[in-house]
Amino acid sequence: MILPSSMLGMLGGGQLARFFVIAAHEMGYKVTVLDPDKVSPAGMIADVHLCAAYDDADALNEMARSCVAVTTEFENVPASTLETLAKSVPVHPAAAAVAVCQHRVSEKNFLRDNGFPHAPYAEINQESDIPAANSGLYPGILKVARFGYDGKGQARVGTPEEALAAFRNFKGEQCVLEQMLALDYEVSVVLARDAAGNVQAFPTAENIHRNGILDISIAPARGAAEVREQAQALARGVAEKLGYVGTLGVEFFVCNGCLYVNEMAPRPHNSGHYTIDACVTNQFEQQVRALCGLPLGDSRLHSAAVMVNLLGDVWPGGREPEWNVLFEQTNLKLHLYGKHEARPGRKMGHFTVIGDHADAVLKDAMSARSRIKVEG
Repeated sequence: MILPSSMLGMLGGGQLARFFVIAAHEMGYKVTVLDPDKVSPAGMIADVHLCAAYDDADALNEMARSCVAVTTEFENVPASTLETLAKSVPVHPAAAAVAVCQHRVSEKNFLRDNGFPHAPYAEINQESDIPAANSGLYPGILKVARFGYDGKGQARVGTPEEALAAFRNFKGEQCVLEQMLALDYEVSVVLARDAAGNVQAFPTAENIHRNGILDISIAPARGAAEVREQAQALARGVAEKLGYVGTLGVEFFVCNGCLYVNEMAPRPHNSGHYTIDACVTNQFEQQVRALCGLPLGDSRLHSAAVMVNLLGDVWPGGREPEWNVLFEQTNLKLHLYGKHEARPGRKMGHFTVIGDHADAVLKDAMSARSRIKVEG
């Protein structure tokens, strides 16, 4: 076990890393953050902020020298960075698992090869790979293989001609064309897995997106109990097949009552933010525990919860929102990420409403959202 007050390393300095730093500090650890942004949310509160690129040799040497274990907050850290650090210190999740999750072709092939349900897809490496109209993949979504998130790097296409135009718009980058499924709704499971294979899974959450960005998460998810239970089983299976150590998010489509794995995130997940206020142990403490070899915490839900994302759109003209309308609601917990600039579509914070009765919690959350949200 790695015990307090050891120095832990975090690759990335966004809001997920910030919550990790908070959890680690509460448990008595110190944290070094590597992030090239001098005003990164996590770097601002870390014990040490190495303001450098993720492949900077000097910064990696310093992290390897001063930290006893290293983790990451997002999947786009180069796998080579994880491999370099792993030569000197424990790194969780491992580079091999992150490499699968950070590349959509690898991710889809992993799901296919291991028998997990997924949408039909085709790998697009060149224009001639674009499927014909009778392939069954239209209408579909063309997604770049790397660096796509929150709806970025994606295009809906209804014909081969539209797919070709989108592929060219993506500069011929490697892509995946996925059949667009008729969704009932979307769910996700966030879990933690330790090096011995023990798993603590948080309750299945229901997710509602707007413009490709998560808007609302409801925990526990509504709908059939069988769907919630199957999502849990599939997420555990994904973690086992990946040999995963750390906190993992798995997103699912529910179509005609059946589950399809959409994406995996090798880190805490936006849809797991409700765990901060509604669970015995939250997803960030679990990340600390898995990294340090501590027993995983109890993941039970003690309150029904609805989490609402706050995007930069809520800051009209850069003006601070009227937070008093949220603080008037006494079962609401506000979390702001400390980002220095509000921009439309940028995740600036979230709030979570908790309570004993799920219907009342959802009603309260939607009421608060309507008072603070900029529609569009």
